[in-house]
Amino acid sequence: MGIRIIGIDCAADHKKVGMSFGTYSKGYIELVKTEIASSKGSIASVVHKWIDDSSKVLIAIDAPLGWPLKMGQYLANHNAGDVLSINANDLFRRETDKFIKKKLGKQPLDVGADKIARTAHSALTIINELRQLTGKSIRLAWNNEEINDIAVIEVYPAATLDRYGITNLGYKKKEQKYIRQEMINQMKRSMVISIDTDIMENNDDVLDSAVCLLAAKDFIEGNVYWPEDIELAKKEGWIWVRNIK
Repeated sequence: MGIRIIGIDCAADHKKVGMSFGTYSKGYIELVKTEIASSKGSIASVVHKWIDDSSKVLIAIDAPLGWPLKMGQYLANHNAGDVLSINANDLFRRETDKFIKKKLGKQPLDVGADKIARTAHSALTIINELRQLTGKSIRLAWNNEEINDIAVIEVYPAATLDRYGITNLGYKKKEQKYIRQEMINQMKRSMVISIDTDIMENNDDVLDSAVCLLAAKDFIEGNVYWPEDIELAKKEGWIWVRNIK
């Protein structure tokens, strides 16, 4: 039996959330549906509809799902005006953010010091609403054996694109449609795309949500970088990205 995979390119602004739905079976992904989140209905309700009664579902979300451990430790007893005797990067960046920068040369936004924190809040709200809709205790997966029922992982499309050798610079602007078209053609080497790609060609958020499905495939196959400190990762979150061996 295959696994239903859902990619969400999350954002604080509801209208900037891209969503993709696909299936994984025997090493292959098929992109089944893409859409932009609508203000008329919740994102969780759309995901709930896609999940149906499938036994295995993996949701790959492009958003931080945790905060730096040291941030909480240092700010708990901090008073306004007091110095913070800690390097800013150690305060605002998680271990996974530092790892991605060191390994791939790409720097995820600092969840502790950027508006990305609102995106993180939005992502966690979606997950919680989905728990209420399904009546299930949806948890983050820490290995591919934990994909039972509904599981969630954190991903980073820019890193996944890099690992797949797909164009990942200069495709966010409206007028850069031709670049997005080329990216989609390159993605077809790794997934079956039999649906109309017009929405991905015109919307970078939806395109990123489809890239999330590639990251989900890597996690399912166990072909990812694993955290050295699993307990720290469970506290802060971990970006799952393809490991090229």
